[in-house]
Amino acid sequence: MKKSATFQCSFEAPIEAIEKKIQSLQEDTEQPHKEELLHTLQIEKKKTIEKIYQSLSRWDIVQIARHPDRPKTPDVIASLIPDYIELHGDRLFRDDPSIMGAIGTYHGKNLMIIGHNRGSSTKEKIRNRFGMASPEGYHKALRLMHLAEKMKAPILTLIDTQGAYPGIQAEEMGQSAAIATNLKEMFTIQTPIVCLVIGEGGSGGALGIGIGDSICMMQYSIYSVISPEGCASILWRDASKASGAAEQLQLTASDLHQVHFIDQVIPEPLGGAHRNPMEAIHSMDQAVQKTLSLVTELSTKELLEKRFQKFRTIASLPF
Repeated sequence: MKKSATFQCSFEAPIEAIEKKIQSLQEDTEQPHKEELLHTLQIEKKKTIEKIYQSLSRWDIVQIARHPDRPKTPDVIASLIPDYIELHGDRLFRDDPSIMGAIGTYHGKNLMIIGHNRGSSTKEKIRNRFGMASPEGYHKALRLMHLAEKMKAPILTLIDTQGAYPGIQAEEMGQSAAIATNLKEMFTIQTPIVCLVIGEGGSGGALGIGIGDSICMMQYSIYSVISPEGCASILWRDASKASGAAEQLQLTASDLHQVHFIDQVIPEPLGGAHRNPMEAIHSMDQAVQKTLSLVTELSTKELLEKRFQKFRTIASLPF
């Protein structure tokens, strides 16, 4: 996982200033009392992070959710199922790299992981359309879900997208129908499904792989029917008012857990997953293990009935 050299959340400027002092001091070979000064700066940095992260606005959390250094789907797959085999193609048109699917051994048992792949390098991000899937991506996801069903392997979906790809070709190929088909079919998949929002959960693009027996969110992830910028553009015809839209959308993990839209908020390391991706993935691992142990105890009939009733309840929530 490469660190971004240019991106920083606007509210993290005080932290960045301290980190620059630490870096400068580490490079200074002639500084007396160097270790003592470094220790003082590390304490100051920790206190600054704690202070800032205790009073985050919803717009601040949107920035964290979109941070390029957060662990991405390929990182999570490689960590949770190191012996994974990546699976390609929808058997209809082509392979969509914005949806990644892989199967491997997870704590001694098979696990299918399907998730949005935003890409890491600039070239990869453009190729993957920043994780915005086309119909063939959703076709591939559904094909792999049915494969997991045949293998009696649980499914973990990793949600991290601004939304489905809005291009003309995607619409011509049946974008809305592909997502609608996934929504319908995921209610009938006869194997446990755990959905985890690891970054940004945007609109139907997220829901296309978002029907499951348990919905979890990372602490600083977001999940919404529309992006704050899109909402601001529609309501006020001004995308620059996105911060105000974020407050109204109530799109954070804490907001959604409070109204019982999601089942679990997975804690992130101090300062967010972008500061310690491997610790964040460890938290994901613990949560997924616990959740799978609960849902795999259910009979197929109980599993499908609970899944259906879960979303019936969500549909009646007072948003």
